[in-house]
Amino acid sequence: MKKTLVAAVLLGLSFLCVPALFAQLTPAELAQQAQWEDFLKTADVVGQKQLSGEEAVTNPWVMTLKKGDFTHRGLWKNAQGRQKGYIEGWEYEIAAYRIDRLVGLNMIAPTIERRFQGDLGSCQYWIDDTMSLRDREKQKIKMPSYKVFNWNRATYLQRFFDNLIANEDRSQGNILITKDWRMILIDHSRSFRTWKKLIYTERHPEGPKLMSELPRAIVEKAKALTFESIKAVVGNYLTDDEIKSVLVRRDLILTEIDKLIKRNGEQNVLY
Repeated sequence: MKKTLVAAVLLGLSFLCVPALFAQLTPAELAQQAQWEDFLKTADVVGQKQLSGEEAVTNPWVMTLKKGDFTHRGLWKNAQGRQKGYIEGWEYEIAAYRIDRLVGLNMIAPTIERRFQGDLGSCQYWIDDTMSLRDREKQKIKMPSYKVFNWNRATYLQRFFDNLIANEDRSQGNILITKDWRMILIDHSRSFRTWKKLIYTERHPEGPKLMSELPRAIVEKAKALTFESIKAVVGNYLTDDEIKSVLVRRDLILTEIDKLIKRNGEQNVLY
């Protein structure tokens, strides 16, 4: 077990170094998904701290987990029902992670179901050495010019995903930035509304926010989504109506992409 976890740590370090073509988690990190999920499920809780305040409105817990000689943190939450004007669901955290993998987005850290203090909730792998987009803006940290192109493409992916899962609570606080300027998405407990509309379009309240460029592979995977394929990965974490709404929004996304292609040319929209 010790050797296995050491190997996982070494591969996990490459997560901070090796960019993938468009995925924000590296191939080496993705290869460890099953192992990290098992760690989150089975490691002992050796420390715990509840978060609160403006940036932790669902009062999640940071758990220190240990298995063998390896220790790492996980974020546990069990937000449920209406809280502070929003419908919350910890199950949506797991569904978002699984759909992220299904479409090949790879922007969400491993997230599993775990019981803590007698309650069920979601537990997500804590990614170290990141800052939020909000902190970056507050501290006026300038992005290196050679990172802007890939960051913009990551932003289009974020819009695509939030449109797909109807995430009504994307903010600068739940977009994380790694040391090498990759984007990691967290906090999806306010997603999977049964809306038949998109959030990011030309008519966004803050101005046009388009999915201007997208990987062809992800668009093809979105086209291939079916009720059965989504149900197979999300299980009972989503209701049938929530799954059907994902497919309605998928169709709306494809319509938006077709409009962009007609306007800008396929070679400028899909890569």
